[in-house]
Amino acid sequence: MSVSTLPRPVLARLAGARKSYGPVQALAGVDLVVRAGEVLAVLGANGAGKTTALGLLTGRIGADAGTVELFGQDPRRPEVRRGIGVMLQDGDLPDTLRVAEHIRLYSSYYPAPRHLDETLELAGLTDLARRPYGALSGGQKRRVQFALAICGRAPLLFVDEPTVGLDVEARRGFWAVIRRLRDEGTAIVLTTHYLEEADALAQRIVLMAGGRVLAEGSPAQIKSRAEGKRISARSRLAAADLRQWPGVASAREHEGRVELVSNDTEVLLRRWLAADTTLADLEVRPLPLEDAVLSLTAESSMEETA
Repeated sequence: MSVSTLPRPVLARLAGARKSYGPVQALAGVDLVVRAGEVLAVLGANGAGKTTALGLLTGRIGADAGTVELFGQDPRRPEVRRGIGVMLQDGDLPDTLRVAEHIRLYSSYYPAPRHLDETLELAGLTDLARRPYGALSGGQKRRVQFALAICGRAPLLFVDEPTVGLDVEARRGFWAVIRRLRDEGTAIVLTTHYLEEADALAQRIVLMAGGRVLAEGSPAQIKSRAEGKRISARSRLAAADLRQWPGVASAREHEGRVELVSNDTEVLLRRWLAADTTLADLEVRPLPLEDAVLSLTAESSMEETA
């Protein structure tokens, strides 16, 4: 086996992890690993168990059962947590401290932090270094919270909904920084409701539902597991009529084309071609990640209620 094919080291791990809050089971035996130098996206609807899984891995809460490891140790130990950077949704900071003061303070917790100027540049805060935190917009505060996560040069980052409140340009800038950190060998655990973000950044996705892991793999593998294809063409038939056909999950008209999602592509195409001899510019594509996630989650819900 060559060096390039050796598996990357495991930095964090859940094995059979269980956690309940009273009668509510947040995690029901979850297995999850985080490897060096990868972006792992943990996806799922609200209540799927994502936040609880991150809480276990970052040492903020303990498991009821199972194994939780961070660098092979208990993540609740403060010295172990110095190896991670964390950006949470609900992070709040003193309003009176300036941006640079916040970063200097957090940098002091780490043995080999980044230089202040580098952290400011990576987070897009160079021009805001002297501004009080309380005078920042919501998107600017998210940038500061990201700066605090990366300032220590930690080998493992946890970023929870990092681009909420950011405009499109700022979001793209964040993506570029995530890719740079990954290329430097940093492992990043990302939760996001922007599925195009997970598709663009993640090498591996863990999809959760009901406190369990529903699917795991690369974005391409997750898409391939979902039944159905997205089909579009120029057609004289209306989307409202096609929507009534068996095997059509959805249909819409967009920019002069009819777009369908079908779980029986071959049968649908035969019927469509027979019904419309003018059909043109036909395209058949795998489902985008958003549709694939919705399909897999819906299948899981149907199995649970069956």
